[in-house]
Amino acid sequence: MSLPQHVHTLVVGAGFAGMGLAARILRSRPEADVLIIERGHDVGGTWRDNTYPGCACDVPTSLYSFSFAPSADWSHTFARQPEIYRYLKKVAADTGILSRVVTDCALEQADWDDAKAVWHVRTSRGSLTADVVVAATGALSTPSIPDMPGLDTFGGTTFHSATWNHDHDLTGERVAVIGTGASAVQFVPEIAPRAKHVTVFQRTPAWVIPRLDRVLSDPEKRLYRRIPLVQKAVRGSVYSFREALGGVLAHATGLLPLFEMVARAHLRRQVRDPELRQKLTPDFTIGCKRMLLSNDWLRTLDRPDVTLVDAGLAGITEDGVVDAVGNEHKVDTIIFATGFTPTEPPVAHALRGTDGHTLAEHWKGSPHAYKGTTVAGFPNLFLMYGPNTNLGHSSIVYMLESQSAYITDALDAMRDNDIAAFEVTEEAQRRYNARIQSGLQSTVWNKGGCSSWYYDAEGRNSVQWPTFTFRFRSQLQRFDRENYVARRRSEKEAVA
Repeated sequence: MSLPQHVHTLVVGAGFAGMGLAARILRSRPEADVLIIERGHDVGGTWRDNTYPGCACDVPTSLYSFSFAPSADWSHTFARQPEIYRYLKKVAADTGILSRVVTDCALEQADWDDAKAVWHVRTSRGSLTADVVVAATGALSTPSIPDMPGLDTFGGTTFHSATWNHDHDLTGERVAVIGTGASAVQFVPEIAPRAKHVTVFQRTPAWVIPRLDRVLSDPEKRLYRRIPLVQKAVRGSVYSFREALGGVLAHATGLLPLFEMVARAHLRRQVRDPELRQKLTPDFTIGCKRMLLSNDWLRTLDRPDVTLVDAGLAGITEDGVVDAVGNEHKVDTIIFATGFTPTEPPVAHALRGTDGHTLAEHWKGSPHAYKGTTVAGFPNLFLMYGPNTNLGHSSIVYMLESQSAYITDALDAMRDNDIAAFEVTEEAQRRYNARIQSGLQSTVWNKGGCSSWYYDAEGRNSVQWPTFTFRFRSQLQRFDRENYVARRRSEKEAVA
């Protein structure tokens, strides 16, 4: 599919966010002029790209799926990457999204033309204009590799977990894993049995609790197919439990020691060595960083052919990794499990607003938006999974569907009222973010005593949503045009 010269709504990214929005728009108006550009070769976003061994969702799939596209085909309560990718491809085909997607098409730059009220967009496959741009690129889409001294001198193989090198066989190799986050806890147990030795470099230990995963039986799947209301009820019960957990993390933090007891018991059961247990015991409140779910991570670290190094890193040599106390660990392969760049999203460098400055220049390393969705100075730009929309307890798909409803309502308002451009006011944005930051102060994410990727360059928590997800949905159930400046197509001047 080639690019048109102009499109009304241009969606950047074909993962859960972009697909969910396009599906909602097309359900409402099948004739809508909407196009998705995707830098990858297919839809699927992070679930297309992250193919490391053991990759799976850490939110029950009954909730981590579109509400408008339930599936009775999941193999486990916590789905694995291949089946989530297959699910997204099926949704794209069933909803007609595929005919609106241009793949292998990366956004390079988008400039707002205030005189014409359009976006001038340049991509890797050509240029076009758009009335509206939606950045649905995700917060966890660009891998982060630390600038380690000597990395360019290493003679072995290196790659990030998000860009797994499947052509490289780890059998019999000495492997260094940098990082102990959500991806490492999944792939290290998978590679340890075939590697000669795995050395895991830990900066900060995380609280780990059991993953209550199980195989979904054939009778369950048949029941879901025959009586969809049952599956909907299961989704509702999982949502309610997760909201209760969110309430503890955000409002009833005094109950968190109960969760810590579970994590400590899990650690005692799986790690025999008391010295290793000490290294794996965090010194911050559970929940401050996202709790990791795993039944075999801790047990794997207790293997004789796995070493945990908690001294930090000093650099990399031609044939090894040097820790902070000067010990060199000879390795053949280095795997970075160092996460992503949620507070420095690359798309922010490609978007230029009314004053000609990029979104990244406006943010200065500290992202902020109105309802995590719109930004003053950037008319007709919508963000999905924007600032302060991340969760520590539930499914981001719920948040994305809330944003989809809000954006679709805004597009309807534009069409029905002959609006050329909407721009959120500075005052509305300021008030909103003040409330968000105030709400975060009493949560475990802010007062739990940890240093996490939730914090930006200014020390603000610009990532987490501070309370129940149903409150986010309530705030986005309609497009509140009273907090926006609107410009009609027939008028040059701004009108309220």
